[in-house]
Amino acid sequence: MRYLVLACDFDETLARGGRVAPETVKALERLIASGRKLMLVSGRELDDLLRIFPEAKLCARIVAENGALIYNPATRERKPHGDAPPDQFIRALQQKKVEPLAVGSVIVATVQPHETTVLNTIRDMGLELQVIFNKGAVMILPAGLNKASGLARALQEICISPHNVVAIGDAENDHALLKLAECAVAVANALPTLKDRADFVTEGESGAGVVELIDEIVNEDLAARSGRLDRHNIVLGHRESREEVRLRPFGVNALITGPSGAGKSTVTNAFLERLNEQGYQFCVIDPEGDYESFEDAVAVGTQKQPPNIDEVVRLLRNPQENVVVNLIGIRLKDRPAFFLALLPRLQELRAQLGHPHWIVIDETHHVLPSAWEAAPQALPTEFDRFVFVTIHPHSVARSALTAVNTVMIVGEKYDETLMNVGQLLGQTPPPFAPVKLDHGEVLMWMRQNDEAPFKLRILPGRTERRRHLRKYAEGDLGRDRSFYFTGPQRRLKLQAQNLNMFMQLAEGVDDDTWEYHLKNGDYSRWFRKAIKDEDLAAAAEQVEHGNGVPPDESRKIIREAIEQKYTLEG
Repeated sequence: MRYLVLACDFDETLARGGRVAPETVKALERLIASGRKLMLVSGRELDDLLRIFPEAKLCARIVAENGALIYNPATRERKPHGDAPPDQFIRALQQKKVEPLAVGSVIVATVQPHETTVLNTIRDMGLELQVIFNKGAVMILPAGLNKASGLARALQEICISPHNVVAIGDAENDHALLKLAECAVAVANALPTLKDRADFVTEGESGAGVVELIDEIVNEDLAARSGRLDRHNIVLGHRESREEVRLRPFGVNALITGPSGAGKSTVTNAFLERLNEQGYQFCVIDPEGDYESFEDAVAVGTQKQPPNIDEVVRLLRNPQENVVVNLIGIRLKDRPAFFLALLPRLQELRAQLGHPHWIVIDETHHVLPSAWEAAPQALPTEFDRFVFVTIHPHSVARSALTAVNTVMIVGEKYDETLMNVGQLLGQTPPPFAPVKLDHGEVLMWMRQNDEAPFKLRILPGRTERRRHLRKYAEGDLGRDRSFYFTGPQRRLKLQAQNLNMFMQLAEGVDDDTWEYHLKNGDYSRWFRKAIKDEDLAAAAEQVEHGNGVPPDESRKIIREAIEQKYTLEG
């Protein structure tokens, strides 16, 4: 299952006029019987909710007071987040005749049009409080608390990621809730602005809309909606046309292949960074210890100490923790057996908690060799969100390889590699125009589409960006890619083999030489072709087309554009 939790607003979403219809309660029971969990996320005070909703015991957690209080119905434990409102603040509102006025564990609530009085009181008393609106209600909370922050804490308690959550609501205070969830839904009676934020809107209003949503979740895990759920697609990079290429965060199995030293690790590291940035948990199987220093993951296992499977599972129960399983301490011949002992535990975690969201297997032929007879029987019947990284696709167990629907190839002999991969997968790739692949570029073949393979420039990871910046700022680009200040009479031949040297020479050349190259568009051309920096080239073009800009000023603008990106970050 992809969606394990339904996070549901109460008033005018689950309930209409404070009452939850019997058919809606039955739908909630179906949801829970399917193995999923219900979380109620409301702006109401907890005692008020428990009084009018006796079925609260169905909830795994209740997030009350607009995120400020978390309640566990199984243990009846209450956890406030934030300080109670100051007594003098409450007295001040009472003295100003703010009525009605409800005071919860953390929240203070009234109704419009008292918001002006409330805001003025907060300002006059110098309090760090915020005001949140909800269809005429005015809620006062400590800064930073809302339905999203409360739900995030509640999910952490049950070890489930927001990427495994569907949220549904109707009003202003549900914006943050819907933004946090993987799938955002608005009931038909929701405010127009919330409908605009939602991934889709139910046909039914309030409880009827919730029933409609639950039936879709239980029956098909929202599979029919998958085409529209693209908010969380993972940016891989850009085509030659600069169009973004995104990968769906589910239903994808990828193969990254090519010769040794051609950039497979660069591509894999960049992909892992994208996953981490978007909060998708990953587990890397690392036979050679290449990822043990990855900044955003915990490494388990060393050269002297093999990884412990129980420790791996314990770490992965926290959806915010990424794990690298280092197999360097396990003999080569024992690695397949270790992996096939670990894999069922990872699959079990996925079934229970929905994560790890991605499993990345480096040197796949080490742990899933084609010659190992046990692999087809031990592997899952259906793969989802696996990344296989290997120099030898033909040496990978066929039962794993045939699940691949996205292929990324690095190296000069990409056409030969693509042909071999196509034969292994039993599918001839569509014809495509020859390309030249530089470092950080791949030939991408998305098998599920009819589109021909195309060149993709991978969005670089931090390490690659640092290497790129240093190379162009301080390295030697060689004679062919250097910039040469010659001047209008071509009497000069001052070579700038990197950006630092370019800036030094730019300060020293005479105005005629500087403006000669400026008017010819030489600076933007060099930035674009040799430095491969479209943003820097665009900044230079603005100066080149700016008639009447004095030489000292144009030098300064281009120098600052270079320093902002290369000197400061490099």
